[in-house]
Amino acid sequence: MTTIAFIGLGIMGSPMSVHLATAGHDVVGFNLTPDRYGPLLAAGGQVAGSIGEAVAEAEVVCVMVPDSPDVQAVLLGDGGVFDAAKPGTLVVDFSSIRPDVAAALHADATERGFRLVDAPVSGGEAGAVAATLSIMVGGTTEDVAAAQPLLDVVGGTVVHVGPPGSGQTVKAANQLIVAAHLQVLAEAVVFLEAYGVDLEAALTVLGGGLAGSAVLQQKRTKVLTGDFAPGFRIDLHHKDLGIVTAAAREAGVVVPLGGQLAQLMAAARANGDGGLDHSALLRGVQRLSGRPVS
Repeated sequence: MTTIAFIGLGIMGSPMSVHLATAGHDVVGFNLTPDRYGPLLAAGGQVAGSIGEAVAEAEVVCVMVPDSPDVQAVLLGDGGVFDAAKPGTLVVDFSSIRPDVAAALHADATERGFRLVDAPVSGGEAGAVAATLSIMVGGTTEDVAAAQPLLDVVGGTVVHVGPPGSGQTVKAANQLIVAAHLQVLAEAVVFLEAYGVDLEAALTVLGGGLAGSAVLQQKRTKVLTGDFAPGFRIDLHHKDLGIVTAAAREAGVVVPLGGQLAQLMAAARANGDGGLDHSALLRGVQRLSGRPVS
């Protein structure tokens, strides 16, 4: 049994913390809003009133918060992880943040006597609930090996992809690919509807051929029903595409489709869809096509 502090109990963090607790680990959770504690408590976990309280006795600190500034605040802020945790503590950052920030945080952690791996995840709420997440891990071989048993509890595919920051680079590429799939799925749906095709039947046969994808499989119900309750919010995917375009510019590579996807995601937010699931890109195509919006 490992003593784990889990910071950030949102759509993804809550089920991940529950899996760790049900696996027999001693999990202490902290979330800025206390209404997220129910599932962890039901699984036998505990809650803390502050980050400092959560991490004080932890052997491992897991972080799952929205963006780079949030991770920096959790780790570097007054009363944060680097202030309150014991030297030698292993920090596993599941958040999706800028690769350069992840690398800088690793250097800071090492200087302060902590171990840090970046371990962003893919699979959305469904993957978090089912413990089938794909986890792309950046860090030293020794630190990743130490984190591996916990990563295996919450993930189905866990791969060490390189040195510190590499996990975030791979996650950015993941978000580029997923956004492209979602956008072309949305365009295909509107195209099919315009011709009066049986949409459910069409998606079934498309899913069985070369056009099939995990995106189509996981998001077909949402595009069929128009129920865009968030598994992964447009707001967060917009942030991730900003990471893609900025990192690509720094590397001197071009991502022309990525730039367009970033604009389409921004347009969705501007139209009030930021809190919806990213499959709600369908609504943007419907608007552009002058058709009823789901």
